[in-house]
Amino acid sequence: MADMLSLCAHLPEVALAPGETLVREGERGDGLWVLVRGALRVFKGGVPVNTVTHPGALIGEMSLLLDSAYGATVIASEPCVLRHAADGRALLAGDPQIARHVAVGLAERLNVVTSYLADLKHQYGHAPGMAMVSDVLDELAQRHVPAARPGSRRDPEPDY
Repeated sequence: MADMLSLCAHLPEVALAPGETLVREGERGDGLWVLVRGALRVFKGGVPVNTVTHPGALIGEMSLLLDSAYGATVIASEPCVLRHAADGRALLAGDPQIARHVAVGLAERLNVVTSYLADLKHQYGHAPGMAMVSDVLDELAQRHVPAARPGSRRDPEPDY
């Protein structure tokens, strides 16, 4: 991802103080951010799911590619500097190297999630409540449906 910093060196930098929100789950936007330094916490449905600290990490790429609202809220947990492309789609369309970095990053994340789910299935597949892991793995392997929406097949209209 350090190459991403070089590829995006021309973008303007923005600073975030601890506690400032970069993007909110459910809101729409066209921006793409590249972390230069600092730490960002990622929340899905109010639950912390990740901390982003690697220089060159991207924020907002999935919503751009899926033409959807942000899938998570991202908040600075310490002072941060990010590079910002106000028109993230134009940046992705205009530079094949950046688009490739985005694709590789997403493929790496999908590989980690799929491997983790497969490990859960292997270790705990017969435990009560874990039958859904097989369903998730099947869905990932067969995914040819419209973009994701809030909720799930089990609860299409969650109360959150």
